Amino acid sequence: MSDREYYLAFSNASGVGPKSFGKLVKAFGSAKNAWNAKESELLPVLKKSLTSKFVEFRKEFDFDSYLTRLSKQKISYVCLFEKDYPELLKKIPNPPIVLFTKGNKKIFHPEKLECLKMIAIVGTRRITAYGRAITEMFAEELASSGLVIVSGMAFGVDGVAHKAALSVGGRTIAVLGNGVDLPYPRENQKLYEEILDSNGAIVSEFPPGEPPSVGSFPSRNRIIAGLSLGVLVTEGASDSGSLITASFGLEFGRKVFAVPGPITSSLSAAPLRLIEKGAKLVVSPSDIIKELGIKNYELRKGKKETKFVGLSKDEKKIVEILENESLLFDEIVRRLKLNPSKTATLLSFMEIKGILKNSGGSYSIA
Repeated sequence: MSDREYYLAFSNASGVGPKSFGKLVKAFGSAKNAWNAKESELLPVLKKSLTSKFVEFRKEFDFDSYLTRLSKQKISYVCLFEKDYPELLKKIPNPPIVLFTKGNKKIFHPEKLECLKMIAIVGTRRITAYGRAITEMFAEELASSGLVIVSGMAFGVDGVAHKAALSVGGRTIAVLGNGVDLPYPRENQKLYEEILDSNGAIVSEFPPGEPPSVGSFPSRNRIIAGLSLGVLVTEGASDSGSLITASFGLEFGRKVFAVPGPITSSLSAAPLRLIEKGAKLVVSPSDIIKELGIKNYELRKGKKETKFVGLSKDEKKIVEILENESLLFDEIVRRLKLNPSKTATLLSFMEIKGILKNSGGSYSIA
């Protein structure tokens, strides 16, 4: 067997994480040598309790049956030393030994360099109408510009970001804190399947069959940040898990972006805290696109705006005021200086024509 299979075996060994594995490879020269080392040789590298646990594990591990299981479940894997391993992820401290993938296994190494760019979109699970509208707007435009949207498939911002990317034919990657064969949360089973059916991917460092745990989510968050050129936080409370992902982004030298929200909302706390710490304040997807240097943005944007041809004077005004932000009905009425009845009629027709979308009473460009 090659070192590839031994990497796979070590990724299943409980207690042997990336840091311990790195010590083993350094001490023995290869994963194969480390796997076959005597217990007395392992003791100086691993703690006594872990050494005993590992020795018992390797006695039971069946390479052939495990590889057969992966094949039947259509799960692929890439090892840290292989060229197909995501280049950005490889550069973080203690990267995953193995990255398991279900779905599009080529998503990390497409032919065109432009498509290698990924951005993480994360935030609160308790998403508001404002947060939903903002997340959809950013995810749709960023996905349309060629970026792969990376998130954690959780409730709230994560799920909205994945769905928005899929809605415009974009690609998305869901990073799980459990095995890639276990959709989590279970309520997102449909989203899990939609990602797989749309040439996206489900990835994890945890072996198939492993359930989520409290400690697995910070590990998941470091992968989300590690895969991405930047991390965007659209909405979150002061204790939001998205701050962990953003912190990893800063630690890894990634660009961190934050969307300011209403100062009266507790779910604006995370973006505001990040902005205080030096994250780039963004108010439109173009801010991020320019920062990341997406060269073909104007071409894509031009194609998308063909639906704005032939608008009436009042419809053009509505498009202008909603171009960079979503607004509630009363605010649109105030800015247009039209009576509510006429405004409601205009908005309804523009929704039907696919120009606008209404998310919980907040209108934005579709």
